[in-house]
Amino acid sequence: MGAGELVYEIRQIVEIGQNVSRLSGKPIAWENIGDPVQKGEKLPAWMKEIIVQAVREDSTYAYSPTRGLTETREFLAERLNREKGVRIHPDDIIFFNGLGDAVNKVYGQLRREARVIGPTPAYPTHSSAEAAHAGYQPITYKLDPARGWMPDLDELRNKVRYNESIAGIMIINPDNPTGAVFPREILDQMVRIAKDYDLFLVGDEIYINMVYNGKKCTHLSEVVGDVPAISLKGISKEFPWPGGRCGWMEVYNQTGNKMFQKYVKSILDAKMLEVCSTTLPQYVIPRIMGHAEYANWQVERNSFFERRSRRVAEILGGIPEIIVNPPDGAFYVSVVFKQELSNRMRMRIDNPAVQNYIDGLCTSEIEPDRKFVYHLLASRNICVVPLTSFVCNLQGFRCTLLERDDSKFEEIYHGIRDGILEFLNG
Repeated sequence: MGAGELVYEIRQIVEIGQNVSRLSGKPIAWENIGDPVQKGEKLPAWMKEIIVQAVREDSTYAYSPTRGLTETREFLAERLNREKGVRIHPDDIIFFNGLGDAVNKVYGQLRREARVIGPTPAYPTHSSAEAAHAGYQPITYKLDPARGWMPDLDELRNKVRYNESIAGIMIINPDNPTGAVFPREILDQMVRIAKDYDLFLVGDEIYINMVYNGKKCTHLSEVVGDVPAISLKGISKEFPWPGGRCGWMEVYNQTGNKMFQKYVKSILDAKMLEVCSTTLPQYVIPRIMGHAEYANWQVERNSFFERRSRRVAEILGGIPEIIVNPPDGAFYVSVVFKQELSNRMRMRIDNPAVQNYIDGLCTSEIEPDRKFVYHLLASRNICVVPLTSFVCNLQGFRCTLLERDDSKFEEIYHGIRDGILEFLNG
């Protein structure tokens, strides 16, 4: 039970894109997945040199403690205490092989009847893991595209009030797939709901330092008060080193709640069965984050995403039939069609072999936004992800700001714009 809930469209659509590329003989512009390196981002030379030096040290080839390297956890705890005024002990930090590993432990160690409510559109790593754990569809609260993707707090409170199985609230901030950054007052209210109904919080903060357009991202640690909570962080997008598979959880307020403390111990015990997480990425975190160039490099990097965000707004913002909220954080943008799409809508596909292949996929039962995505692949060789695959009733799609080549970026987004207009008028 629950295996059917394990869906990750972001990668599953790759097979379809590869088939289109094989049939057409043309390369695909992959806008489906958030891998900065594959889209042309280069790690700075000073960061690579730190990693190279670490590779030469024998200790980086050894096991780490189950919780993670002591010196790295001490560095992260001290940094959080200094910058955010939070009291956290190094033993409140546990390392994992990427946040996917951490997410599976977070949901997998819950009691079967306990549910965690999360946002919709939902990031599938969270929604699939939670649904697979429970054996039922995810429970969600809405992010509203008409309000800049802000959460519907009245809906959240009502669902928590009338569903006793809900034990926790999950927040992704900055959000994936929308790029929204929630202001402090929103987070304060979400913490208030958790406190009122004796819930714990899970904050996915993997993009916490990737914020722009003049926004400030409030850390969960700054507002959590005495509510038990887990924050998930990592290096895959921030360094970026997605292939390093290195993430960690920070646990807040576990000592004041015996049930929560037992739950966290079960997560640690589950990790202990795997012995530990990969050592090398943990080893370099203090050296990279403590480097004199790190803060300035982050500012420069975020300015790149700010320029991309503004350009997306300029290219797509003039289409009255869609809602486009330029992202303020992370590097994703979700586009929503205002009008209901029809299966009669289409784009011209010049290659007969590709046409036949796509026609075979676009049955009468297919979600209309998925048909749009398939036609965009076939007509313009651009791969995006349908919004309905993010546990969402809204019809639209998600793409990224990652393309480093300016001319390719322009070509991709003008192609998306032209595809939207052709599809809506087709």
